[in-house]
Amino acid sequence: MSRRLPSTPPNLPGFSFIRVLGSGGFADVFLYEQNMPRRLVAVKVLLAEVVNDEVRQMFQAEANLMAQLSSHPSILTVYQASVAADGRPYLVMEYCSATLGQRYRAVQLPIAEVLSIGVRIASAVETAHRQGVLHRDIKPSNILTTAYGHPVLSDFGIASTLGQAESSEAVGLSVPWSAPEVLLDEVAGTVASEVWSLGATVYSLLAGRSPFEVPGGDNGTMALVGRIEKARVPATGRADVPASLEAVLARAMSKRPSARQASALEFIRDLQAVEEELALPQTPLEVAMDDWAIATAVDLDERTRIGAGSTVGTPSSRRRRRRAGLAPGASTATADPHSRGSASGRGRGAPPTTRRLLIGVGVAAAVFVALVVAGLLTVVRGAGAIPVVSDVEAVSDGDAVVFEWDDPAGLRQGDTYVVTVDGREWPPQRESSLSVPTDGAARMCATVTVAREGKSGRPSAERCEEVEAR
Repeated sequence: MSRRLPSTPPNLPGFSFIRVLGSGGFADVFLYEQNMPRRLVAVKVLLAEVVNDEVRQMFQAEANLMAQLSSHPSILTVYQASVAADGRPYLVMEYCSATLGQRYRAVQLPIAEVLSIGVRIASAVETAHRQGVLHRDIKPSNILTTAYGHPVLSDFGIASTLGQAESSEAVGLSVPWSAPEVLLDEVAGTVASEVWSLGATVYSLLAGRSPFEVPGGDNGTMALVGRIEKARVPATGRADVPASLEAVLARAMSKRPSARQASALEFIRDLQAVEEELALPQTPLEVAMDDWAIATAVDLDERTRIGAGSTVGTPSSRRRRRRAGLAPGASTATADPHSRGSASGRGRGAPPTTRRLLIGVGVAAAVFVALVVAGLLTVVRGAGAIPVVSDVEAVSDGDAVVFEWDDPAGLRQGDTYVVTVDGREWPPQRESSLSVPTDGAARMCATVTVAREGKSGRPSAERCEEVEAR
C-alpha cells in the first residue's frame, strides 16, 4: 500500500514554513521557523478530512495533556495550540532533530545509554500516571532526541485518563510494542500494559528489533500478534547484556499483568539496580516531589542561625524558660542577680564580641557532642545481624511461580531482598514477593536473602514448587 502525500502546510501568522518532517494517520508534522522569539519548531497539523467535533475534542485534550506534562525534562515541550485559517487544529512543539526509531536499527546502542534512556522515559511515564494519564503508544519512534541529546517522550495523541482506559475501546496502536491484553481487546490500556510497552521499548533499543520480530521471518501483523500472545520473550542476543537485565525485561513482558513490575517506578528501580550491578553511574529518577515534601524541607543553615529574638534550644529547654517566668527570647543569665554576666552583678559581664564568641563555641560544642552521640548510636545499631527470611511460600499457575514471604524482624529502611531462582540472581527489590515466568520449567526453586549496605545475610531455606501443567 502506497503512502499518502503530506497535506499542504497551513499559513500560520508569525511562522515561516521550511519542510515536511513526517506524516501519520491523523496528522502531518512540519518544520517551521517561529519569528518571535526566533527558533525552529515542529508543528503538528490535523488532516482536513479527519477533522470533526470529536477529533477536535481529542486534539484539544492532547494539547492540554502535553501542556500539563511538558514541564517534565523527558516529555516533549508544547509551546502553543490553535486553529489555522483553513480550520485545521495545530500544535506548536519543541523541535527535535532525531528519533530513536532512526538509530536503534542502524547501530548497536551501548547498554549504559539504553539503561539511561529507559530510566528517563519511564520517569516520564510514571509522572503521567501520577497525573492520571496513560500514554498508550510507548515505542522507540515516539522517543525523540533534543539538541542536547536528552531523550523525550512525544505523541500523547491517543492518551487517555486511567479511568477511561479501563474499558476497551477502539484506539490506534503499534502492535510490536503493545501488551497481549491490549491486542486481545481486553483493555485499551492500563498501568500494567504501559509497563509491558516500556519493557518492549528497552528490549528493542538493546536488540535492534522489536521483542517478537523474527529476522528474515514472517513479521506481519497476525504473525506478530500470535507470538506476543503465546511465545516466551526471547533473549536479546547480545553477549554484553547481563542475565539480570534479561530477567527485568522478561518480567516486564510477562503474559500475566500481575506478574509484571507493579508500576513504571518499580521498573525504574530494576533498571537502576542493573546500573549498580554494572558499576555504571545511576541515572537519576525524574519524578516531581509532592508539595508537602517541598514545604517541610528544612534549611540547615537557618536552623542553626542565631538572630535577634530567636530561641535556640530544645522544646524542653523552652518549657523550662516558661516555668522560670522568662520571655521566650530572654537569656537565662538575666534571671540570676548573682550571675557573673548579669546587669546587677559584679562587673557587667563579657563584652558583646566575647559573648558572641562564647555562644558560638557553645553551639559548636553542642553540635560536636550530638554528632558523636549520633555516631555511637549508628555503630550500636549497625552491630545488629542482618535478618533472615523464613517461610517462603510459592504458588504456580502454569505461566509463572509467585514466591512470597513475610518481612523478617529487624528489617530497616534501605534493606533489599535478593531472590535467587534456580541459581539465577534477580535484581534487588523491596517488595516481599516476586513473580517469575516459568518459561517451560517443570519445577522452580528459590531462596531469599536480605541485603544491607552492600552485604548479604544468610539465605532462607530453599523453597521449591512444581509447575502446574496447562
